[in-house]
Parts: sequence; C-alpha cells; structure tokens
Amino acid sequence: MKVAFLGLGVMGYPMAGHLASHGHDVTVCNRTPAKAQRWVKDHGGSSAPNPAEAAAGAEIVFACVGDDDSVREVICGADGAASGMDEGALFVDHTTASADVARDMEAVLAGQGIGFVDAPVSGGQAGAENGQLTIMAGGNPEHFDRARPVMECYGKAVTLMGGVGAGQLCKMANQICIAGLVQGLAEGLNFAQRAGLDGEQVIDVISKGAAGSWQMVNRGSTMLRDEYDFGFAVDWMRKDMRIAKAEASRNGASLPVAALVDQFYAEIQRLGGSRWDTSSLMHRLKRVP
Repeated sequence: MKVAFLGLGVMGYPMAGHLASHGHDVTVCNRTPAKAQRWVKDHGGSSAPNPAEAAAGAEIVFACVGDDDSVREVICGADGAASGMDEGALFVDHTTASADVARDMEAVLAGQGIGFVDAPVSGGQAGAENGQLTIMAGGNPEHFDRARPVMECYGKAVTLMGGVGAGQLCKMANQICIAGLVQGLAEGLNFAQRAGLDGEQVIDVISKGAAGSWQMVNRGSTMLRDEYDFGFAVDWMRKDMRIAKAEASRNGASLPVAALVDQFYAEIQRLGGSRWDTSSLMHRLKRVP
C-alpha cells in the first residue's frame, strides 16, 4: 500500500521501518525534519515537510505522537493530515491518548469520508524494534479489517476491542496493571537485596513461578543495577496515569494503587528522572536509609 507515518519517536521510527521492510510505499513526517531524512536514509521511501503532504494519496495514514494535543494538531492543525487525505482513506492513531480525543477525531474525519481507528500499542521500544507489539484497537470493524494486515508488520497481536475509543480504554487498563506490577517488583527486589539474597538468583527462581512477569524478565536485572536510561519514560507514564484517572473519575472505577504509584513517579521526576524508564521506581526505594 501507499501509506504515511507521522511521528518518528522511539516507537514510530522502527514501526515505520517495518512497514517499509514489508514492501509498503512509506512517506514519513516528523516534527524534526532531520530525523525523517535519517529514516529515509535507513529505510528508503520518502519524507514530507508536514502531515498534509505526507498524507496526500496515502491509503492509510499512521501516527504515533505524544498526547491529545499532538493528535489534534497532526490531524486538524495547519497543514494537518486531514487537509491532505483523500475520501475513503483511513487514519490509524497509535498514540496513547484519551478515548475522548479518539471519538472527536473520528467525528472530524468521518465528515470528510475518512475512517479512523485508535490503536495504542504495548511492548515498549524493544517490541517496536522487533515487530512484536501488542495492538489494542477501537473502531468500525470494516476499517479495522483494512488496517490489520498492515499493522501486523509490527504487531504480534492485533485485536479489535470495540468501537472508537475502546483501544484507548484497553491501553488505560494496561497502564494501570503495569504501574502496580513495577511497584511490586521494585519492592520485592529491594526486599531481597536488603535481606542479603542474590538478586539475580531471586529473579531466576521466582520468574519461573506465579510472580513471573514481562517486567521481571525484561527489567529485573537493570533494576538491580540501578540502570534506567532506556525504555518508556516516566513523563509518558504520568501522562497515561492522568488519562486513566480522569476516565476512572467518570466511570466510577477505584484506582488506589495506581494513584499511589503515580505519586511515586512524581517523586522520581523531582529526583531528575523524568526521562528514566518506568522501572526507576526501584531507585526511590534504594534511597531509603
């Protein structure tokens, strides 16, 4: 297909690369043009100076940007994708954003005869680079079916969760679970070290039992070494927690653990760890005398 990809961050850069490696004709656009030019050098395809020009003639336009405001800007802003897309085209948003912005953008694009699917991802930078992301989508089943084979270029599991916004709601549940998992892992490993146990041996043993998790396997060792300069940034996790808490205030869900862990992440930010990986919850525990 002729496709466009808007946003070449740690996730978007490799995701767009997988589209190119699977034979799609990819035009990329990034806020920093030099990064788009570097992507073209690495993967071929072409770059465009703005979303409208990138989207021109594309059957599907993909985006992976920062937040609600970024989604609105890349679609509806000056030279936004909406002004360049053809009737019958499809916009797929991989940004982790609110369900509200997904519904708003679907309504805007529907007025132009353009489909919309919200499709946030999970799996981190490694998942994007290895083409092993989990993609949770919301939208019209016909639109989803059109996009699914293309998303499978970088997704190991691509699932329609319901109507527009359902993908974002599922991603909120994902982030709520991760917050509790990482805090529990940090507490367990900190306890093991203070008890005089070999942390690596603890991970090796308990990862094979009921306590095992992706976080333990992929982040446990780096947490023991107090290494966090990689992965999913604390700033982004706090953004996701704000979205989840706002949705919970509407639907009546209780999030006591997520709210507490969000405050721990605020402490990490105050320690200078805004761009550290979310596993940096371990750092605050190590600082306790």
